[in-house]
Amino acid sequence: MSTPTWFGRTLAFAVVGLVAASPLLAQQTEQKPESPDSVAQPHVPYRISPVVVTATRTEKDAFTVPKPVAVVDNVRIRERAPNSAADLFRDLPGLEVTGVGVNQVRPSIRGQRGQRILLLQDGMRLNNSRRQQSFGEIPGIVDVSALDRVEIVKGPASVLYGTDAIGGVVNLITTRPTLEGLHGSLGYRYSTQDEQQRVQGSLAGRFGAWSFRARGSFRDAQDYTSPAGTFGNITLDSNTTVFDTGTRDNSGEAYLGYRLSGSADVYAKFERYHADTAGFGYVDPVVFAPGAPFIQILYPFQTFTKYTAGYRANRLNLPVADKIDVVGYYQDNERRLSNNVFVAFGPPGAGVAIETFNYTDLATFGFRVEATKLAGSRVMLTYGLDLFRDDSENSDSSVTTMVGFGPPSSTVANVPLVPYSSYLNTGAFLQGDVQMTDRFSAILGGRYQYIRAATEDTPGLIDPLSTETHHAVVGAANLLYRLTDQVTLVGTVGRAFRAPNLVEQFFNGLTPEGAAYQVPNSNLEPETSYNFDLGARYRNRILYLEAFGFLNEIRDGIRIAATGDSLNGLPTFSNINVDRLRYYGFELAADVALPVGFTVGGSYSYLRSKDVLNENNPIGDSYGNKFQADLGYRDPGDRFWVEYDFRHNGDRKDSELSGPLGASPVGEILPAFTVHSVRGGVTVFRRATHAHRVGFAVTNLTNALYAEFANAGFFRPEARRGVTLTWDMSF
Repeated sequence: MSTPTWFGRTLAFAVVGLVAASPLLAQQTEQKPESPDSVAQPHVPYRISPVVVTATRTEKDAFTVPKPVAVVDNVRIRERAPNSAADLFRDLPGLEVTGVGVNQVRPSIRGQRGQRILLLQDGMRLNNSRRQQSFGEIPGIVDVSALDRVEIVKGPASVLYGTDAIGGVVNLITTRPTLEGLHGSLGYRYSTQDEQQRVQGSLAGRFGAWSFRARGSFRDAQDYTSPAGTFGNITLDSNTTVFDTGTRDNSGEAYLGYRLSGSADVYAKFERYHADTAGFGYVDPVVFAPGAPFIQILYPFQTFTKYTAGYRANRLNLPVADKIDVVGYYQDNERRLSNNVFVAFGPPGAGVAIETFNYTDLATFGFRVEATKLAGSRVMLTYGLDLFRDDSENSDSSVTTMVGFGPPSSTVANVPLVPYSSYLNTGAFLQGDVQMTDRFSAILGGRYQYIRAATEDTPGLIDPLSTETHHAVVGAANLLYRLTDQVTLVGTVGRAFRAPNLVEQFFNGLTPEGAAYQVPNSNLEPETSYNFDLGARYRNRILYLEAFGFLNEIRDGIRIAATGDSLNGLPTFSNINVDRLRYYGFELAADVALPVGFTVGGSYSYLRSKDVLNENNPIGDSYGNKFQADLGYRDPGDRFWVEYDFRHNGDRKDSELSGPLGASPVGEILPAFTVHSVRGGVTVFRRATHAHRVGFAVTNLTNALYAEFANAGFFRPEARRGVTLTWDMSF
């Protein structure tokens, strides 16, 4: 079946099914708009949260947002007790994770990950141009205890946010002090699989025109162990340590705000995150693939510091703006990276050992000026300017040692792999939210972006300086039709882009996994994507349904490809533009909240991908399908709650399942897996804003051996069955 035919039939089936069911379902309620509070589904706030801002930059009921979105609120975050915000993605339709450990997990949206996902904090970008494409910045630099909610936009969002928003946007929205008087919290978390202990505390208040918040956390986690079992062609006979998955990290924040008037305020914020000895994670190959290369990727430390200042004003009634937001920031991201690789060949014990060491200091400054204006009674305009500049400095060294062929011989190099360089992005955007009729609305927008990447004089390099510039124009149309008061139909079409970053253009040396060499390609063009979504939502007081189908085609997609050459016995690779990469699929979700306190929910995701001009070249970067379900009970007085959930990821045959040096020991087919969990909590004490709560979770209940997709090629399984205990107090 061709892609357009399959896509059209899937969308037609999903939408017609919901529309056909709506008259019968609508009889259960009065034909009038429902307030979000009337929808009693506390166990799934990520699907029906009352307000979402990331998708449109204005507050909207998520039910009426003309894009596929997901929202996880602070109650869900507290009850899930994740290591980082990315861990919340595991059970959401269309979303996956990559990476292992307490702070190295990153999000994946509809098969896109790394630099194709834009990570924001309070609407300002955290992505940087010094990461490999498949990595991206870690959400772990923002402490989960600081989060008010997490908003996810599935699909491109370059009109509002510029480069990198080609696959989706994750916005980590932090808590602001809003309550009068003094308030605070304390919390403790312990988990058995990694012997983790975490403590956090905060103090916040509002007194007259002044408001403040101070917060800190500390975490100490050991390397976790995975269970015995079989996953594809790999069998582990006993519990096995996944090295470099633990870390010791801490974070802190200080916020100060001042209300200038009833509708305007200014604020300043300082944040710092520091982690020691985090890593990519690995299992000793002796355990599952004797003779395979030994590869260790370690981050001895990372320190992230950020300063933010802003001005917000509402109800201005100016000719050009009713609302203005101005935000400026400076952030510094320091990191050390070390690779330790041994590739055996020749007689027993012989081979080549490669050690590399990198230090990168990336300083970024940026700002965003945004205005909103109601033009007439039916058009809301949002427009503005944004800019950021990355300045990267780094040093690199490596030691290559041949062993087993006489006395060991070593070669030492001290040449930077990426020259000192800068990366400038500036753009202007305009968006109109138009209420065409009482039931039909459209959000139309466009952006112009200018990108400049330039190398600078670098100690140890004599290469000529290089400057690369790119321009991009993108647009989007997001449509919503309210068929009934309970049914909305959504359609989107848009063009997005991602400019090649500093690593893709200028990197020249050993790759992060230490198994190959990457050579630069300064002729890379930006990726562009054309995305289409069609979906429907239904909700009443007890039932929520959602169905979305999508097609995302990336033109000039940037992929790493073998050059056919080798260096020091290792293959060489380079980034190239591939004409067309196509991703398509659908997502279904359903939830029922019964009056007696029971809740039932589930979702199903289906994803396929291909290189349009070379269908024999697999590009599958996610499981092909995922089914998730949960059953819960919440005491009507909110004294306790309990929930069981499971997730099944189906196998995939057309996956890009290869390890750093070729075929993965897992095999040619990505195996399916099913994982179960049980969670619950008790409110021990509550009086006004003062509460004590305890919680528990038993994860990987059946002790299954499995790996998330991106962790299967370079085999890094998930943790064994474990128990997590939490206590938190608020006042």
